[in-house]
Formats: sequence, structure tokens, C-alpha cells
Amino acid sequence: MNIKVIKNDAELDAAMERLEALALANPEPTGDVADEIELLSLVISDYENKHYPIEAPTPVAAIKFAM
Repeated sequence: MNIKVIKNDAELDAAMERLEALALANPEPTGDVADEIELLSLVISDYENKHYPIEAPTPVAAIKFAM
């Protein structure tokens, strides 16, 4: 397990592939596998929040979406 801060989209793709492989191979992860999944989730989330933020909708847009 060699997890580091994600600095570009290529590293993001590699981290996502590793996370997917771990999740598919271990439906109920424990121990080191669970720790690796949690850490990968955190670094992926951090990178995505910084580089691909999702803006909150305006109240009107939220109402239109709900309708």
C-alpha cells in the first residue's frame, strides 16, 4: 500500500482503478484492505473537490429539478 496525494488526472485514474479493483475483490473488506480503501477514497475525494467542484444550485434551479 503506497498511497500519496493525487497531483494530476493520470494519478486520479490510477487511484480510481485501484479502488475499484479492491472494492470488487473484497465486498466486505477488513484490516489493511479496508484501510487502503478508506485512504484511497479520501485522496480521491480531496482531489475531485479541489479540481472538479460542484456548485450548489440556485433555489429556482433546485425547485425546477425537483419538479
